[in-house]
Formats: sequence, structure tokens, C-alpha cells
Amino acid sequence: MSDYDSLFAKAREFHGHVCAGIVLGTRLTIAGLRELGLNPLEHHRDLIVYMEIDRCGADAVQAITGCSLGHRSLKFRDYGRFAATFVDLKSGRAVRVAVDEKNRAKHDQMDPKEMLQALATAPDEEILKIQRVSVEIPENDIPGMPKHKTLCTQCGERIMDGREIMRDGKAICKACADGAYYLVL
Repeated sequence: MSDYDSLFAKAREFHGHVCAGIVLGTRLTIAGLRELGLNPLEHHRDLIVYMEIDRCGADAVQAITGCSLGHRSLKFRDYGRFAATFVDLKSGRAVRVAVDEKNRAKHDQMDPKEMLQALATAPDEEILKIQRVSVEIPENDIPGMPKHKTLCTQCGERIMDGREIMRDGKAICKACADGAYYLVL
């Protein structure tokens, strides 16, 4: 069994089914780790991944790397793009890998099984865009115990990791300051 096959199986099991997103997420992750000189079959404590989409491919990245929101090693940036940036904290090196759409029309015309096989076996340069990048990671975003905690002066809930907004010298959570995504019933 190849590295791709075992990593794809891990991603498929985590996600629950096979789709193009899992295939591309697996390919994207393998490429990102390879570019950083990291073995995708090993856990990397000093790895942080920034995901730019909240779709199937994110599950492949999480399953293969072990990075997660709870460990603060998976960061979500809602750009709606099928891309991820892999950052090796130890070396300071980073690489962004994005799905390249140049062959999308050809893939869309294929039978679904044929498309999945094509995406799984195509050379990286046909389906991925790989860029060396630089990422400044704020101290409050580094994995580990919270460096800063405070209470919202309006709702009383705890705010961690410097996410408070200061207004008139008072700490306020983003929900109280800017409005919440939810409505209390």
C-alpha cells in the first residue's frame, strides 16, 4: 500500500465517504508536508495548518496531520478557497497549497469514478499550486495554554487569547461588541 493509499484511507474513514474533496485534501496535505520535509505518516507537534475552506478537504487535512481546532494547531480562515498553508514552527518555513482549477472543465466532464482516479494520480502541477510563503503567527495563536484571559464586562463570559475588544477602557467580547451570530430566544 502506498503512502497515498494509507493516508487517503485515513481521510476517508474520518470523513465518512469518498468525494473529490477528500482526494484533493489528501493530495494537498501530502504536498504541503513534503515541501516542508515532513513525513506525512508521522505526527508533527510543531505543525500549524491554516485552512481556507470549511468543506470536505479540511477533514482530510485534519485526519492526516492530526492538527485540530482543540489543539490550536488548525486555524480556519474563511476565504472560501480550497487551500491550506502548512507552517513548521520549528524551522519557521511555510508553504501554501491550493487546488489549481486549470483542468477543472476536463475533470467535470469525466465519470465520477474516473474523475476521482484522475485527481488521485495526476502530477501535482496539474491539480495543485504550491507556493513558499511567510506567516506571522501572533503569540496568542500559538498552541498551548492561554497566554491571556479576561472577562467580558457586559456578558461576564471568559475571553481567551487576546480576543477581547477594548471600549472605553473596558474589555468586551466580540459578540457583545459587534453582535453575535446567534439570537438568544
